[in-house]
Amino acid sequence: MTEADGTTRARRRGSPIAIWACLACVLASLPAAARQDAAPDWPTEKCNRYKAAYERLLSRQGKAGLGPEFLASHDAFLAANCQSRAEVCARSPEEIALADKLTLMAMNRGMSGTFLPFDCRK
Repeated sequence: MTEADGTTRARRRGSPIAIWACLACVLASLPAAARQDAAPDWPTEKCNRYKAAYERLLSRQGKAGLGPEFLASHDAFLAANCQSRAEVCARSPEEIALADKLTLMAMNRGMSGTFLPFDCRK
């Protein structure tokens, strides 16, 4: 193989740097909406995981012992895509047990404790 043959083959294949640069340009040119459809942002993903855990727990244990104030404030947190700083205060044994389970599930799914809506300021 001569140097000329090697150069020709390298040009036909393209350099790895040029290929990666081209790929980066194509991905950067995609509309933001198309990129977000593929993978939701982390706050939305956390909320989706949390909602799924909440619904699973409620389907298993039901709403017995969960007060209307607890449920309403929790539903407001979910309706805001888990973005609002809701005050969901667990007072009854059932509410505390649900909050404990949701906290464990959230931590096991990669969420921080600051994400959770549980707080009793009053």
